[in-house]
Amino acid sequence: QVQLVESGGGLVQPGGSLRLSCTVSGITLERFSIAWFRQAAGKEREFVAAIAWSNSHTNYADSVKGRFTVSRDNANNKMYLQMSSLNPEDTAVYYCARASVMFLTSRSDLYDQWGQGTQVTVSS
Repeated sequence: QVQLVESGGGLVQPGGSLRLSCTVSGITLERFSIAWFRQAAGKEREFVAAIAWSNSHTNYADSVKGRFTVSRDNANNKMYLQMSSLNPEDTAVYYCARASVMFLTSRSDLYDQWGQGTQVTVSS
């Protein structure tokens, strides 16, 4: 059974930090890129960050560059999103996903395995 399970979401004040985790089971992450996307209420899902299998290549949306860091633990089939300097515009449901291709991509249509999402709310 394929499962991607996000955790670590919650309510945080503006300027605060959160670390999201994604635990993957039932599928291999080997050689595939993995990514975080988010969807705010009433908006389309958008790319946040992606990381290649080798860990040496990453890609970030302009809106999160310098504030978010994506990482992965290939040995344990986990990925992470460290978020800092959060602002209300970061409020969304955050999803982890595994690409169906082996190159780094921000295109959501190239990701075929998705988690159920975890809510992040930034509010005072």
